[in-house]
Amino acid sequence: MDHTPLTVPALLADAVRRFGERTYVVTPGGTPDTRLTYADAEAQSADKARWLLANGAGKGTRVGLFFANDTEWVTWWLAVSRIGALAVPLSTLYRPAEIAKVLRLADVALLVAPNRVLDIDVAQRLEAALPGLEGHRTPHLQIAAAPYLRSIAITGHSDAPWATAVDGAQTVSSDILLAAQEQVFPGDLAIMVHTSGSTADPKGVLHTHGTLVRQTSTWPAAIRAVTGSPADPVILSAMPFFWIGGVLAAMGALHEPITLLVMPRLDAATALDLVEAERATGIVGWPAFTQRMREHPSFSRRDLSSVPMLRSGPLDIAMTDVPDGFPVHRTMTETAGGFAYTEMKIVDADGAPVDDGTVGELWVRGVGVMAGYNKRERSDTFDGDGWYHTGDRVYRSAGDPRLFYVGRTTELIKTSGANVSPLEVEAVIESFDEVAQCVVVGIDHVERGEEVCAVLVPSGDTVDTATLAERTRELLSPFKVPTRWITVESARIPTLPSGKLNRKALREWVISSPAAGVR
Repeated sequence: MDHTPLTVPALLADAVRRFGERTYVVTPGGTPDTRLTYADAEAQSADKARWLLANGAGKGTRVGLFFANDTEWVTWWLAVSRIGALAVPLSTLYRPAEIAKVLRLADVALLVAPNRVLDIDVAQRLEAALPGLEGHRTPHLQIAAAPYLRSIAITGHSDAPWATAVDGAQTVSSDILLAAQEQVFPGDLAIMVHTSGSTADPKGVLHTHGTLVRQTSTWPAAIRAVTGSPADPVILSAMPFFWIGGVLAAMGALHEPITLLVMPRLDAATALDLVEAERATGIVGWPAFTQRMREHPSFSRRDLSSVPMLRSGPLDIAMTDVPDGFPVHRTMTETAGGFAYTEMKIVDADGAPVDDGTVGELWVRGVGVMAGYNKRERSDTFDGDGWYHTGDRVYRSAGDPRLFYVGRTTELIKTSGANVSPLEVEAVIESFDEVAQCVVVGIDHVERGEEVCAVLVPSGDTVDTATLAERTRELLSPFKVPTRWITVESARIPTLPSGKLNRKALREWVISSPAAGVR
């Protein structure tokens, strides 16, 4: 890594030099603009970078990107990175109020978007988000709801008088772009990724070029380990680019030639079409979407021989080759998707290190950790010794460098005075052939405090929960065995917009639904 370029533009240039004609990104459609080689990405992002420089963007400018998961997102993100501006990806799932909130919180100066995102009319969405925008008769913006926002660039045709057209007519020379790129340094801020969640304002996680490059450098090796395939990696990346999982893929594939298959929206049939047509070797995504692919009516008829992990691998790739039933820690937004260049320690409630095999809270610091949260002082984020307290409960096994994730303190079920990790129980139950998916939550109980409730998606038409309970009791301590069992269709398992399980919503449904009283 000492000799690896430590900025995004330098890493892109190195990738083009080494494997420029290889395919970088593929999206559905089968037309030329749905396939992007590394050389294509360099050329198209250069044009966009020259336009950005000519239109006032430069070092440190906060540029919002409101695009679907496609080649255009990739080339605009690279363009922003090449001029030393700060990329601020916006979720395509945002409602108008959320768009306004992030534009204000992130101090976005320039927003770039197409005229349509999926089924969203972007002009209408932005006018709904920003009071006063509709009344602007020129593209020079002054909006109280987003006081730093000066222009909104629309890449397709727009009749909105407030929109700045991206037509390629106004650009700087290639020499100016080259000079600007030479002023991009590893310590410069590169991206602000907003964390997802079910409550509170999203937090803007800031990463420098150096951290982003370092922490994504091990992604190709991790992909090969998970897929177990000797073929050149072709990965279905079912993670959105506006969150760290997608950024990790887009960056990771600049280190080594890896073809990314991405979709504007998550659709099981489209995903299976891509996997078949492009001979994918692996999939990276949340278990809920993998389950949707496996349940698709055409799944059994597909030629998926290139990607055996989709047919027979664990639903959750974090459960690949784990010794104790706990998943490998997926890492977090605050470490840019990796732990390789992060100093870590696992501590008890008093902050003292724990032994191998003992569960504690994960603390991290060093060059692999975020620069900080947007608009928060360092002392609000890191302790006096520079440690970030993650709140994640993990452990390590002797001789194994991986971290195993037990959950967050708030996820533990407290039953009859004992703590139960939902992940441990889920791993056992999902090992049974009759179970396609299992989510475990704690439900209030008058005697135990909480009881352990298992919500199941059967792999067949029915499942005998009494038999499952007996088999689970053979593998787990009695207090960990669910005392309530509920069977549902996979669509009943709620997820957050990120694709993660929404345990809070599932728990509320179990409590409120008369149909959820099955035992």
